[in-house]
Amino acid sequence: MENVHLAGEEDDLYSGYNDYNPTFDSEELENDVGFQQAVRTSHGRRPPMTAKFPGTAIGARPLATSFGSRIPMVSSMGRPMTGAVQDGAARPMTAVRAAGYTSSLTRGSTFDPLGQSRGPAPPLEAKNEDTPEEKIKILEKKVNDLIEESCMAQSMGTLQLALEKAKEAGRKERALVRQREQSGNADSINLDLTYSVLLNLANQYANNEMYPEALNSYQVIVKNKMFSNAGRLKVNMANIYFKQKNYPKAIKFYRMALDQISNAHKEMRIKIMQNIGVVFVRMGQYSDAITSFEHIMSESPNVKTGFNLILCYYAIGDRERMKKAFQKLIAVPLGIDDEDKYIPSNDDPGSNMVIEAIKNDQLHQMERDLKVLAEKYIMTAAKLIAPAIETSFATGFDWCVDMVKSSQYVELANDLEINKAITYLRQKDFNQVEAVETLKTFEKKDSRVKSAAATNLSFLYFLEKDFDQADRYADLAMNADRYNPAALINKGNTVFVKQDYEKAAEFYKEALRNDSSCTEALYNLGLTYKRLSRLEEALDCFLKLHAILRNSAQVMYQLANLYELLEDPQQAIEWLMQVISVTPTDPHVLAKLGELHDAEGDKSQAFQYYYESFRYFPSNIDVIEWLGAYYIETQFCEKAIQYFERATLIQPTQVKWQLMVASCYRRSGNYQKALETYKDIHRKFPENVECLRFLVRLCTDMGLKEVQEYATKLKKVEKMKEIREQRVKSGREGSARGRKEGREGSAGSAGVSTPVLSSPKKSVIKEDVKTVSQPEPKLFSPLLDSGKDSSHSSNSNKGERLSAKLRSLPGSNEPYEASSPKELDASYVDPLGPQMERPKTGAKQRVEDDDFADAELGDDLLPE
Repeated sequence: MENVHLAGEEDDLYSGYNDYNPTFDSEELENDVGFQQAVRTSHGRRPPMTAKFPGTAIGARPLATSFGSRIPMVSSMGRPMTGAVQDGAARPMTAVRAAGYTSSLTRGSTFDPLGQSRGPAPPLEAKNEDTPEEKIKILEKKVNDLIEESCMAQSMGTLQLALEKAKEAGRKERALVRQREQSGNADSINLDLTYSVLLNLANQYANNEMYPEALNSYQVIVKNKMFSNAGRLKVNMANIYFKQKNYPKAIKFYRMALDQISNAHKEMRIKIMQNIGVVFVRMGQYSDAITSFEHIMSESPNVKTGFNLILCYYAIGDRERMKKAFQKLIAVPLGIDDEDKYIPSNDDPGSNMVIEAIKNDQLHQMERDLKVLAEKYIMTAAKLIAPAIETSFATGFDWCVDMVKSSQYVELANDLEINKAITYLRQKDFNQVEAVETLKTFEKKDSRVKSAAATNLSFLYFLEKDFDQADRYADLAMNADRYNPAALINKGNTVFVKQDYEKAAEFYKEALRNDSSCTEALYNLGLTYKRLSRLEEALDCFLKLHAILRNSAQVMYQLANLYELLEDPQQAIEWLMQVISVTPTDPHVLAKLGELHDAEGDKSQAFQYYYESFRYFPSNIDVIEWLGAYYIETQFCEKAIQYFERATLIQPTQVKWQLMVASCYRRSGNYQKALETYKDIHRKFPENVECLRFLVRLCTDMGLKEVQEYATKLKKVEKMKEIREQRVKSGREGSARGRKEGREGSAGSAGVSTPVLSSPKKSVIKEDVKTVSQPEPKLFSPLLDSGKDSSHSSNSNKGERLSAKLRSLPGSNEPYEASSPKELDASYVDPLGPQMERPKTGAKQRVEDDDFADAELGDDLLPE
């Protein structure tokens, strides 16, 4: 404190700052005559003056001029000059020489401090590039630039350009060496540049898979004793031998490289030993591989080597060592910080800003990737060894879960248990109670695990068509994690099956907002728009999906179907052709192509696709029907027989196929075979009217005695059919009258007593209808008896004709048209006349939208 000066109360700390020397007063320079005179003159001479302010001028001193004696010169303000001294001795004015003032200034010379009177400066001396040294420098720069360009091209993926640049750099480098030798500077060769050129060229050869050239380039470097540390390149050579599957030579070079690398480079040696172990695995020498991997796990353990060690123990079937290796794997230190480090605290805003800055930097991203990789290896190893280390899969998986719970990967235990249940599902063990129970145990866990478990339960129940439970667990998964796209898709699926398409579309849209790459949501959204008849929006969805899944046959088929609905058959055909390029043996797509070509009128192309579809799937009844009708239309009835016979095998209870076979025999002139076929049909279907009519016609034309028998049966069957139709008609009228009277409130009178509809008769009618319920061919109009009205015949004809695909018109070239029309009714027509209409398969789409909807609505929802 003794050195501290305390200001007194009378002292003014800021005194003296307003005082100034009038010598520095620049405001009075305009009134200073001496200063103004000095400014106007070229020499800066000023007359002697007394000081303007008294008391500031120097005493009687001699005047200093350019001429005469050197005496001090005072300024107009009375301040002594820089070059003057107090005792009168003069000194050179060196202090102002840089500003253009000299002591030898003569009268008449101009004031030129910048030396502008001497003219412009001479140009710089041009560099002589013809000298050998300059040529060598230029060549070196070109070689370095080419190496850099080659590396940049390789990093951008243009491997061919990188190789060309590397070759050009090699040529320039050799020219540089020759230039040095010619100039006599052979001793100053740049070895580093030569090494860089050769190494880059070898690398580019290897990148372009030109392995022999790469090995030659590496060999040049390795054999040159002037290159230090060139032995490391034997690792690159070993890698090339590994790619060529020359495993013994790869082992040899890896070991040679290992011998030439000192123990100081421990990490490099570990990587080489890891490569040696991998090569031994490829060669099937698991014991040698285990030796390498165990050494690495003892020196510098890592998750990749630990996983490879488990694989080797699994290959030799050593249970105990598998367990030990799994324990070593989960004990490998990752060397990453805890995630709590990146949780901001509310106290310090500065540290919060730092945490926000490093939360998503490259280092943290690398740590996350390393952790994900470790979890992937542990999950895969657990699934691999679980069935092998214990007697059952469940017991082994439980052991793995217990080990993981006691390690640093505690959070991974829940994922392992979920994976256990998923494994059951992938084995299609849907009734496995333990799988369901395992998933249900996570309902009270944290939100992430609960959402994953509920998503899988919802998917499981959806596949079992228990839509209420699927909806319940989908809601549970959404409540646990609203941003889970799989949960939103499952919820949309449950709403979709309830035909609430608008609401389903909202869930699919929300899933896409959470994960724009969710292909299941985009596919199901397209199907939903299709059900809502919003075809343009559905088309947009499937076009986006096609940009993601370029080779998806389902997506391309949906696009073809949408273009067909939009009445653009050419675009539909183009998309179906793309489907065929992916799945060339799909019979339904081939049939659809045939249908579209048929609708366009290209029958030959349609026949080709239908025939291909039949070849791959000979049980499609629609394709068989079309081919049979095509051959009949082209007057090749013999070829149509084989298709209708196959249809008979597929649908033996459908009488129309057997009638078509018989008709083909008859049209081809084989009447005996046709008669046998009709008789066989009559034995199987004794009440079939059309068969009896043909039998009567054929027996009459062939003069057989059975004609009267078949005619009697025909009349009897027609009579029974007529009575049956009258009863059914009366029953419908009575039922309608009874319902009407019941609505009017008169339940006791006429509506109850309908004698035709008493209970026993009802049952008889039902039994009669059931006995003749086998499908009839519905080919012909009924015979008109003389006492029947034609209008009644028209009514009884309903439901008895062939469908539009095989509707027949009267034939004009039948072989027995000349027979007497009096013996048969004139209304009888041939079922397969030459004007027969070809099958219209356009109304039947074999590949339905629902096939894909059911397959995709819950597909691929299991979390990875």
